[in-house]
Amino acid sequence: MNNYLLNGLLARWLSRITLLAVFALPGFADRPNVVLVMSDDQGWGQTGYNGHPLLKTPHLDQMAASGIRFDRFYAGASNCSPTRATLLTGRSNDRTGVQTHGYPLRRQEKTIAQAMRDAGYATGHFGKWHLNGLRGPGAPIFKEDPLHPGVFGFDTWVSVSNFFDLHPVMSRNGKFEDFEGDSSEIAVAEALKFIGAQKDAPFFTVIWFGTPHSPFVSFLEDEKGFEHLPDDQRHQLAELVAMDRSIGALRSGLRDLGVAENTVLWFNGDNGGLNLGDTVGGLRGFKNQVYEGGLRVPGLVEWPAGIEAGQVTDFPAVTMDIFPTIGEIVGLDKSVYVQPLDGTSLVSVFDGYAGSRESPIPFKRLEGVALIDNQWKIVAPNVETGQFELYDLVQDPQETRDLTASQPKQAVRMRKLWDAFNHSREASVAGMDYPEKNVRPDPVGREDGVFWIELPEYQAYLEAWEDRPEYKKWVKRGRAEQK
Repeated sequence: MNNYLLNGLLARWLSRITLLAVFALPGFADRPNVVLVMSDDQGWGQTGYNGHPLLKTPHLDQMAASGIRFDRFYAGASNCSPTRATLLTGRSNDRTGVQTHGYPLRRQEKTIAQAMRDAGYATGHFGKWHLNGLRGPGAPIFKEDPLHPGVFGFDTWVSVSNFFDLHPVMSRNGKFEDFEGDSSEIAVAEALKFIGAQKDAPFFTVIWFGTPHSPFVSFLEDEKGFEHLPDDQRHQLAELVAMDRSIGALRSGLRDLGVAENTVLWFNGDNGGLNLGDTVGGLRGFKNQVYEGGLRVPGLVEWPAGIEAGQVTDFPAVTMDIFPTIGEIVGLDKSVYVQPLDGTSLVSVFDGYAGSRESPIPFKRLEGVALIDNQWKIVAPNVETGQFELYDLVQDPQETRDLTASQPKQAVRMRKLWDAFNHSREASVAGMDYPEKNVRPDPVGREDGVFWIELPEYQAYLEAWEDRPEYKKWVKRGRAEQK
């Protein structure tokens, strides 16, 4: 047995002893609460702690200092819906049916929300959903929607189908409501109401922001310091100012409710940054690409009762790890997962483990694929060409030097890892992971995603929504296609 594996096993054993000791203390008899927060199109470089030249994020910076900061945290895919599927299931997005944005999550998948609900947690979703097969800007979700958040384990939800901005229209368990204010602050306020109402049960809360996704709408006071920038850059950074403020409200709200000490608060992005100024911190590529700039995102976890403050790690972690990590912390049975999982528990990393990751991290969105095995990464921007590139992310995080020719053994080893994953992925796509050994059809019309403006149930709302910034061009487009 190698030293890395020995160290990993020892660290995991010690971490479990630590957690048991924590829960034995007065006031920690119950399992910890969990809050998962995700931004929308925030690049790895768009935080103060990662050195953005203009943007200040004091609340994210404080969260980073108060818990563990993952400098190599990855979204499970290079855009939004696939990453959300990886977070909820612990599995690569193709396994779940979510090949790219707007594809629906298969109802045969088992989600972390279902597992937590069944374990006695109150479950709530607040903000962007984007797993019900609807494309276009975020629209409130009908209670009759066959793929609303409740179907996948969220008993309470105040949600929209996709990105949302200032003064949004949202859906509270299927009932449409108009809100006033910044979208991030609204999502946090609703989440805190939900958390505050839980008197007898621990809570599992998911907050998925629509920030800083286009169309970039912000309050004037949040644009201070960005006045010299082009409109889109100015508004996008201002949206992040408001989002950071909402993180501050969330953290202080948890403290005010007396639950912060034993709440796992996890923050990460859903994909890499946009090609819009300094978003990726010097990394290569952007959203929708499988280079580092399209996959690496901010990643923070704060848990005063279980994580020592001030930790920084370069352990490679990914959104697929969230479900198995929370599962280990709260003691979920292995039956809550659809196998195979692509994620792994990070509990030992929380406790200081600094060795190697035992399993590689696979990525696939349409033709773009990649696989990371600790310092090594194999990349194929278009896998159909059969051409792969090899990078050493420790020596070359910007992916400037393809080492395929100079490191042929590593290139062959990494390609074998990819081929093994791909073989498994193909079986999952065919439905072999489910008891039925096939894929249950998605609701009619949702198979590959549909623009919600095309659905009859939304037609009655188009006139009222046609002047809203997030809907304007889409309503115009929909009416043109109907002529």
